Amino acid sequence: MRDMAAIFCALPLLTLASSAGLSQTPTATPPAAQRPPCASIEHRQFDFWVGDWDVYPTGKDAQVATSKIERLYGGCVIRENWMPLKGAPGGSINSYDGADKIWRQTWADAGNSWVEFKGGFADGAMVLTGSWRGSGAKGTDALTRMTYTKDMSGAVRQFGEQSSDGGKTWSASFDFNYRPKSIVK
Repeated sequence: MRDMAAIFCALPLLTLASSAGLSQTPTATPPAAQRPPCASIEHRQFDFWVGDWDVYPTGKDAQVATSKIERLYGGCVIRENWMPLKGAPGGSINSYDGADKIWRQTWADAGNSWVEFKGGFADGAMVLTGSWRGSGAKGTDALTRMTYTKDMSGAVRQFGEQSSDGGKTWSASFDFNYRPKSIVK
């Protein structure tokens, strides 16, 4: 008799538990693991520039700046912090625009310069071009094209050219070699 009483007492609890389970909507199968938004190969094309650098004119040993280049915001942005030994410090924000399939860079500095560059990675180099107000001869506006390449030592060359005729002809403007701080000078 005691066993029968235990069964009758437990029966309502079992019924309640099973009806609660039946009334729930079955959980959907979780979606397949999605890639983070900036994990594509294109988003990694400029990673060779990420690091802590001492900057020199190419072919010379007189340091002109230090530069810290960081990957931030889930790998979606590369930020540059340019710290010259003389002149205006500045920096850039760089990111791959997947909709337009181009790289964009916005540069601003303490000299009140502000430039938007765009371009892409081809043949082992990142090439970005933008119209830089007042950077040409006699303070005229000029196109600036920057080409970034990594060499076998781990250094990155940033070669700048300017055009005052809308890109028909180009002349050298600057040529920097970013040496990793870990390399002995």
